Amino acid sequence: MATRPQATSLIDALVAELREQLLDGRLPGGTVLVETDIAGRYEVARPTAKAAIERLTGEGLLRRDAHRSARVPVFDADDVADLYYVRTCVERQVMRELAQRRLVPPAAVEAQAQIRRLAEAEDSAVASVEPDVRFHRSLVDALDSPRLSRSHASIMAEMRLCMAQVQTYKLLSIAEIADEHDAILAAIADGDTEQADRALAVHLDRASARLRERMG
Repeated sequence: MATRPQATSLIDALVAELREQLLDGRLPGGTVLVETDIAGRYEVARPTAKAAIERLTGEGLLRRDAHRSARVPVFDADDVADLYYVRTCVERQVMRELAQRRLVPPAAVEAQAQIRRLAEAEDSAVASVEPDVRFHRSLVDALDSPRLSRSHASIMAEMRLCMAQVQTYKLLSIAEIADEHDAILAAIADGDTEQADRALAVHLDRASARLRERMG
Protein backbone atom coordinates (compact mmCIF):
# COMPACT_ATOMS: atom_id res chain seq x y z
CA MET A 1 0.00 0.00 0.00
CA ALA A 2 1.27 3.46 -0.91
CA THR A 3 2.27 5.84 1.85
CA ARG A 4 -0.34 8.43 2.67
CA PRO A 5 0.89 11.89 1.61
CA GLN A 6 1.64 14.28 4.47
CA ALA A 7 1.17 18.01 3.92
CA THR A 8 -0.88 21.00 5.06
CA SER A 9 -3.30 20.30 2.25
CA LEU A 10 -3.93 16.64 1.62
CA ILE A 11 -5.28 17.44 -1.84
CA ASP A 12 -2.14 19.41 -2.71
CA ALA A 13 0.04 16.55 -1.53
CA LEU A 14 -1.91 13.97 -3.51
CA VAL A 15 -1.82 16.15 -6.63
CA ALA A 16 1.96 16.54 -6.26
CA GLU A 17 2.46 12.79 -5.82
CA LEU A 18 0.31 11.85 -8.82
CA ARG A 19 1.85 14.60 -10.95
CA GLU A 20 5.33 13.28 -10.23
CA GLN A 21 4.27 9.76 -11.24
CA LEU A 22 2.73 11.09 -14.45
CA LEU A 23 5.83 13.04 -15.42
CA ASP A 24 8.38 10.34 -14.64
CA GLY A 25 6.50 7.65 -16.51
CA ARG A 26 5.28 5.56 -13.57
CA LEU A 27 1.76 6.27 -14.81
CA PRO A 28 2.15 5.67 -18.56
CA GLY A 29 -0.18 6.80 -21.31
CA GLY A 30 -3.51 5.01 -21.25
CA THR A 31 -3.50 4.35 -17.50
CA VAL A 32 -6.97 4.75 -15.98
CA LEU A 33 -7.26 6.54 -12.62
CA VAL A 34 -10.33 5.51 -10.66
CA GLU A 35 -11.28 7.64 -7.64
CA THR A 36 -11.95 4.66 -5.38
CA ASP A 37 -8.59 3.08 -6.29
CA ILE A 38 -6.69 6.30 -5.60
CA ALA A 39 -8.57 6.79 -2.32
CA GLY A 40 -7.74 3.28 -1.18
CA ARG A 41 -4.12 3.36 -2.29
CA TYR A 42 -3.34 6.60 -0.48
CA GLU A 43 -5.77 6.18 2.41
CA VAL A 44 -7.69 9.36 1.67
CA ALA A 45 -11.39 10.12 1.34
CA ARG A 46 -12.95 9.67 -2.07
CA PRO A 47 -13.75 13.43 -2.39
CA THR A 48 -10.03 14.11 -1.86
CA ALA A 49 -9.11 11.68 -4.62
CA LYS A 50 -11.77 13.19 -6.88
CA ALA A 51 -10.51 16.73 -6.27
CA ALA A 52 -6.92 15.70 -7.05
CA ILE A 53 -7.97 14.01 -10.29
CA GLU A 54 -10.04 17.03 -11.31
CA ARG A 55 -7.11 19.36 -10.70
CA LEU A 56 -4.76 17.23 -12.80
CA THR A 57 -7.42 17.09 -15.51
CA GLY A 58 -7.55 20.89 -15.43
CA GLU A 59 -3.76 20.97 -15.91
CA GLY A 60 -4.07 18.80 -19.01
CA LEU A 61 -2.21 15.91 -17.39
CA LEU A 62 -5.32 13.71 -17.35
CA ARG A 63 -8.30 13.49 -19.67
CA ARG A 64 -11.84 12.56 -18.78
CA ASP A 65 -14.74 11.98 -21.15
CA ALA A 66 -18.32 12.33 -19.94
CA HIS A 67 -19.27 9.63 -17.43
CA ARG A 68 -15.86 7.96 -17.71
CA SER A 69 -12.87 7.61 -15.41
CA ALA A 70 -9.88 9.86 -15.99
CA ARG A 71 -6.98 8.43 -17.91
CA VAL A 72 -3.44 9.44 -18.78
CA PRO A 73 -3.53 10.84 -22.32
CA VAL A 74 -1.71 9.15 -25.15
CA PHE A 75 -0.38 11.84 -27.47
CA ASP A 76 -0.63 11.50 -31.22
CA ALA A 77 0.84 13.56 -34.06
CA ASP A 78 -2.07 16.01 -34.05
CA ASP A 79 -1.61 16.64 -30.31
CA VAL A 80 2.09 17.33 -30.83
CA ALA A 81 1.40 19.67 -33.73
CA ASP A 82 -1.13 21.67 -31.72
CA LEU A 83 1.03 21.87 -28.59
CA TYR A 84 4.00 23.17 -30.55
CA TYR A 85 1.78 25.55 -32.53
CA VAL A 86 0.52 27.18 -29.34
CA ARG A 87 4.01 27.28 -27.82
CA THR A 88 5.44 28.87 -30.94
CA CYS A 89 2.76 31.58 -31.03
CA VAL A 90 3.55 32.53 -27.44
CA GLU A 91 7.30 32.05 -27.24
CA ARG A 92 8.32 33.76 -30.47
CA GLN A 93 6.86 37.02 -29.23
CA VAL A 94 8.58 36.48 -25.88
CA MET A 95 11.94 36.11 -27.67
CA ARG A 96 11.45 39.41 -29.47
CA GLU A 97 10.54 41.20 -26.24
CA LEU A 98 13.57 39.78 -24.43
CA ALA A 99 15.90 40.69 -27.30
CA GLN A 100 14.60 44.26 -27.37
CA ARG A 101 15.57 44.54 -23.71
CA ARG A 102 18.72 42.38 -24.07
CA LEU A 103 17.33 40.53 -21.09
CA VAL A 104 18.98 37.15 -20.51
CA PRO A 105 17.35 35.59 -17.42
CA PRO A 106 19.85 34.01 -14.99
CA ALA A 107 17.43 31.12 -14.46
CA ALA A 108 17.58 30.33 -18.18
CA VAL A 109 21.37 30.38 -18.10
CA GLU A 110 21.34 28.02 -15.11
CA ALA A 111 18.94 25.59 -16.80
CA GLN A 112 21.00 25.71 -19.97
CA ALA A 113 24.18 24.90 -18.03
CA GLN A 114 22.49 21.81 -16.62
CA ILE A 115 21.38 20.71 -20.10
CA ARG A 116 24.92 21.18 -21.40
CA ARG A 117 26.30 19.04 -18.57
CA LEU A 118 23.79 16.31 -19.41
CA ALA A 119 24.84 16.49 -23.06
CA GLU A 120 28.53 16.19 -22.19
CA ALA A 121 27.79 13.25 -19.90
CA GLU A 122 25.72 11.64 -22.67
CA ASP A 123 22.94 11.20 -20.14
CA SER A 124 19.46 9.83 -20.83
CA ALA A 125 17.30 12.08 -22.99
CA VAL A 126 14.54 11.84 -20.41
CA ALA A 127 16.81 13.62 -17.91
CA SER A 128 16.76 16.73 -20.12
CA VAL A 129 12.99 17.18 -19.95
CA GLU A 130 12.84 19.05 -16.63
CA PRO A 131 15.67 21.55 -17.31
CA ASP A 132 14.43 22.03 -20.88
CA VAL A 133 10.97 22.99 -19.61
CA ARG A 134 12.58 25.19 -16.93
CA PHE A 135 14.69 26.95 -19.59
CA HIS A 136 11.65 27.97 -21.62
CA ARG A 137 9.51 28.85 -18.62
CA SER A 138 12.23 31.11 -17.21
CA LEU A 139 12.34 33.06 -20.48
CA VAL A 140 8.59 33.68 -20.30
CA ASP A 141 8.66 34.46 -16.57
CA ALA A 142 11.38 37.08 -17.16
CA LEU A 143 8.76 39.36 -18.76
CA ASP A 144 7.09 39.59 -15.35
CA SER A 145 3.54 39.07 -16.60
CA PRO A 146 1.63 36.80 -14.20
CA ARG A 147 -1.11 36.08 -16.74
CA LEU A 148 1.36 35.23 -19.49
CA SER A 149 3.29 32.98 -17.09
CA ARG A 150 0.11 31.19 -16.01
CA SER A 151 -0.96 30.60 -19.60
CA HIS A 152 2.47 29.31 -20.57
CA ALA A 153 2.69 27.12 -17.46
CA SER A 154 -0.57 25.45 -18.45
CA ILE A 155 0.79 24.71 -21.92
CA MET A 156 4.08 23.42 -20.54
CA ALA A 157 2.45 21.08 -18.04
CA GLU A 158 0.84 19.18 -20.90
CA MET A 159 3.96 19.57 -23.02
CA ARG A 160 6.14 18.12 -20.26
CA LEU A 161 3.93 15.03 -20.09
CA CYS A 162 4.17 14.68 -23.85
CA MET A 163 7.95 15.09 -23.78
CA ALA A 164 8.31 12.56 -20.97
CA GLN A 165 6.45 10.01 -23.08
CA VAL A 166 8.25 10.62 -26.36
CA GLN A 167 11.81 11.25 -25.19
CA THR A 168 12.13 7.51 -24.68
CA TYR A 169 12.29 7.33 -28.50
CA LYS A 170 15.61 9.25 -28.27
CA LEU A 171 14.62 11.47 -31.19
CA LEU A 172 15.97 14.68 -29.69
CA SER A 173 19.69 14.87 -28.99
CA ILE A 174 20.52 16.72 -25.78
CA ALA A 175 23.54 18.25 -27.53
CA GLU A 176 21.30 19.63 -30.29
CA ILE A 177 18.90 21.05 -27.71
CA ALA A 178 21.81 22.72 -25.91
CA ASP A 179 23.22 24.19 -29.14
CA GLU A 180 19.86 25.64 -30.12
CA HIS A 181 19.36 27.10 -26.66
CA ASP A 182 22.77 28.75 -26.92
CA ALA A 183 21.71 30.35 -30.22
CA ILE A 184 18.55 31.70 -28.57
CA LEU A 185 20.43 33.18 -25.62
CA ALA A 186 23.12 34.68 -27.88
CA ALA A 187 20.51 36.42 -30.04
CA ILE A 188 18.76 37.83 -26.96
CA ALA A 189 22.08 39.07 -25.54
CA ASP A 190 22.92 40.73 -28.89
CA GLY A 191 19.56 42.46 -29.00
CA ASP A 192 18.82 40.83 -32.35
CA THR A 193 15.03 40.44 -32.34
CA GLU A 194 14.81 38.79 -35.75
CA GLN A 195 17.50 36.24 -34.96
CA ALA A 196 15.97 35.49 -31.56
CA ASP A 197 12.64 34.87 -33.29
CA ARG A 198 14.24 32.65 -35.94
CA ALA A 199 16.32 30.69 -33.44
CA LEU A 200 13.28 29.89 -31.34
CA ALA A 201 11.23 28.93 -34.42
CA VAL A 202 13.96 26.60 -35.69
CA HIS A 203 14.27 25.01 -32.25
CA LEU A 204 10.56 24.27 -31.85
CA ASP A 205 9.90 23.40 -35.50
CA ARG A 206 12.65 20.79 -35.53
CA ALA A 207 11.38 19.13 -32.37
CA SER A 208 7.79 19.16 -33.58
CA ALA A 209 8.69 17.70 -36.99
CA ARG A 210 10.72 14.84 -35.53
CA LEU A 211 8.09 13.91 -33.00
CA ARG A 212 5.25 14.06 -35.52
CA GLU A 213 7.19 11.94 -37.98
CA ARG A 214 7.84 9.30 -35.31
CA MET A 215 4.26 9.30 -34.04
CA GLY A 216 2.40 9.87 -37.28
